[in-house]
Amino acid sequence: MDVNSETIARLASTGQRLDGRNVQEYRQPIVIETNISWTAEGSAKVQIGKTVILAGVKLAIEKPYNDTPDEGGIMVNAELLPLSSPEYEPGPPGIKAVELARVIDRGIREAKAIDMKKLCITPGEKAWFMMIDIITINDDGNLFDAAGLAVLAALKSAHFPVVDPETGAIDYKHKTEETLPIIKEPVPVTIYKIGTSLLIDPTREEEDAYDARLTVASDDKGILSALQKGGDAPLTMEEISAMIDLALEKAKFLRKTLNSLVKS
Repeated sequence: MDVNSETIARLASTGQRLDGRNVQEYRQPIVIETNISWTAEGSAKVQIGKTVILAGVKLAIEKPYNDTPDEGGIMVNAELLPLSSPEYEPGPPGIKAVELARVIDRGIREAKAIDMKKLCITPGEKAWFMMIDIITINDDGNLFDAAGLAVLAALKSAHFPVVDPETGAIDYKHKTEETLPIIKEPVPVTIYKIGTSLLIDPTREEEDAYDARLTVASDDKGILSALQKGGDAPLTMEEISAMIDLALEKAKFLRKTLNSLVKS
């Protein structure tokens, strides 16, 4: 552990941080902007501290999967741009990008956040598919929570494009008033363990010092839809329970922030 990591761990043990926050406090303000892209059906930018993430939603009509012939689909992709961090390089998605996309995808999919059956147009033939892109603009820590908020905001702001009733062609230049059939809003919250302390919304420096992390996706009723553990250190059942409890508490705060800034 380097000197800076030792300082972070020592401060965390007393409930303090380098930037003056306590260990259970998000950076403020949390800024959420929607409709930032004219070419996407839904889009959002989220800023937490110096971390900035974009999310876009594109809708396309595709053939449903054979095992779900009466449902639409969802695909999530994450791109960690080199401009957002010196650690990222051009090329195929790395492990961190793949994990980010999968965590966000799983939280939405397993929560059954969107009524996929309402996305079906003709069973076995046509259904709406959602392609979600996550792009980092600046990575100063806590990409999971920022990306989760950005994707939810983009989904809530999305509108179906106009479809020609005669030819079935999609007119992406014009949108209808119809929004996505969102049932739940699973918010991911990531809890970090540094030493014996639990911490939320880390900066990049704090992320370099953590021992373990747990991302918890939950809906407004406190029902869990996904868990993702990271870091080398093991977690006890007591620690996992404490992390989940803290994540559920902070999810209420993030959901309130989201709904106060973004209207469906």
